[in-house]
Amino acid sequence: MGALVLAEGAEFTPPGVKDFNLPPLFGSGYWLSFTKPMLLVVISLLILITYFMLSSRKLKVVPGKGQFFAESLYNFGRNNIAREQIGSADFKPFIPLVLGLFSFVLVNNLFGIIPFFQFPTMARVGFPVALAFLVVYPVYHYVGFKRHGFKGYLKKELAPAGIPGFVLPLYSTIEFAQKFFIAPATLAIRVFAAMFAGHLIIMVFTLGGSFLLTEGEGAVKIVSPIAFLFAIAMTFLEAFIQVLQAYIFALLSAGYIGAALASEH
Repeated sequence: MGALVLAEGAEFTPPGVKDFNLPPLFGSGYWLSFTKPMLLVVISLLILITYFMLSSRKLKVVPGKGQFFAESLYNFGRNNIAREQIGSADFKPFIPLVLGLFSFVLVNNLFGIIPFFQFPTMARVGFPVALAFLVVYPVYHYVGFKRHGFKGYLKKELAPAGIPGFVLPLYSTIEFAQKFFIAPATLAIRVFAAMFAGHLIIMVFTLGGSFLLTEGEGAVKIVSPIAFLFAIAMTFLEAFIQVLQAYIFALLSAGYIGAALASEH
C-alpha cells in the first residue's frame, strides 16, 4: 500500500509489521526485555485462573450468571470439542488441556478489540508457535507412543496396512513431514495469520479515517466517516474470527490427540 499524500503535503504512512514490534515496557535487549504481549499473556492467565476459581468456589444447583457461563464453557470444551474429536472412551483426561487451550487463545485474541489492551497476543507468532510445539505437539505424540509403543505408533502413522509397497516410501516421507513438522506449524500459523491480518485491517481503517479527518480538506474530510464505519464493521467481524480461531485451535489440537490414540490411521 503506497503512502497517501494530500494537497497540503501531509503524508499517510500505513501501518505494517513495525507496528506489531512493540517497544519493551522495561528492560533492554532481546532476552531481557518485557513487552506488552508478554504482559497480556500474564494478565490472561490471571483472568482465567481467577474466573474459574471464583465461579467454581460455591457451586449451586441453580447456578448464577457466572457459574452458568463457566459451566457452559466447560460443557462446550468437554462435549463439543474433546468428546467429539478424541472419542468417548479417551476424552476425559484431556478436558483440562482442551478447555485451557480454547480459553487461553480466546482471551488473548479478544484483547485485540478490548480498549486499553488493543493488541491480540496471538498476532506475535512466538506465542502460537510455543503453544503448538511446546504443548500440543509433545502431548499428542506422547499419548500415541504410550498407547501403541514406539514402533507401533510409527507404523500406524507412517506405514499403515494396505499401502502398496512402491508407494510406501513416498507416503511415509509425506506423512512424517505432516505429522512431525507441518501439522504443528500450520496449527500455529493459522491463528497467527488471522489475528495479524485482522488487527492490521482495523488499524488501516482507523488510522486512515483519523488521517483524513484531521489532515483532509473538503470532500476528502467527508470520506473519513466511511473509514470509521468500515473500522467498526471490521471490529465486529474480527470478534467473530477471534472466537472462531480459538475454537479451531482447540478443535485441531483435540483432533491430533484423537488421531494419535486411534487404532486405525
